[in-house]
Amino acid sequence: MPIVVNSNASATQASFNLSRANDSLRKSLARLSSGNRINSPADDAGGLAVAYKLNSKLNRTEAVIQNSQNALSYLQVQDASLQTVGKVLDRMAELRTMAADVTKNSGDIENYTKEFMELQSQLNQIHKETFNGISLFGATASAAITGELQKGESTYLDASGNTVTFSTFSRELITHPDGQTSSGSISLNVVNLQFVLSVGNITGGTSNAAKLGLDLGNIDGNQSASLGTTGGYINNILNVSVAQFTAAIEKLADARAENGAEQNRIMNSIDLLQTNMT
Repeated sequence: MPIVVNSNASATQASFNLSRANDSLRKSLARLSSGNRINSPADDAGGLAVAYKLNSKLNRTEAVIQNSQNALSYLQVQDASLQTVGKVLDRMAELRTMAADVTKNSGDIENYTKEFMELQSQLNQIHKETFNGISLFGATASAAITGELQKGESTYLDASGNTVTFSTFSRELITHPDGQTSSGSISLNVVNLQFVLSVGNITGGTSNAAKLGLDLGNIDGNQSASLGTTGGYINNILNVSVAQFTAAIEKLADARAENGAEQNRIMNSIDLLQTNMT
């Protein structure tokens, strides 16, 4: 009995072509909907590996840009505070000059001193300002005599027991949970306002720890009385010379210049990172 094979070559070819067309359509729709040329390892295994590495780098770069922008905001807020400090120092110097007028009596000088002390209080308040809980100007406490400066402190005691105050100190805004600095961290040279407002020896005293508007530090009750201070403030405007205000204003100008340099450095870094992403 003969065997007959029923076959339709045209239909088979049409079915094969339809299957290929559907497969191509599926890939095209997947690329159109996702916007990606590679949607699975089967599309391009090597290309997918490269894409993963590039995407990971882009994500890290975006995070670094965000960190840099936060650091820039930190410096801008700090500079705004320094501007206010400059206005306060100008007013304090003006009051000191007016108090030196020989036609002013003791009552007039006392009135000048009242405003002078209020301005010191304002400086102390500015010194405590924070940005998202981070101090704009650092701490003022002294560390133990270890020869090393502890994190977040702006003064420490050297081996001889003398208090050393730094004009600036570095701060890392972003760290790993284990405390190790990450590659995306932003290092800033933070202004130490305690150094800016240091005026040296006050007339009638021997301490070199006097600050305009900041706690005087290592001064006991007797010394405090002889220096003419109350609660860490200078309570006699005549105890500070105009030259000391000039020195403080010069330090402030240096601090603002360094702040501006830091801002320019970070803005250039942001521009470079954004260029690398394009």
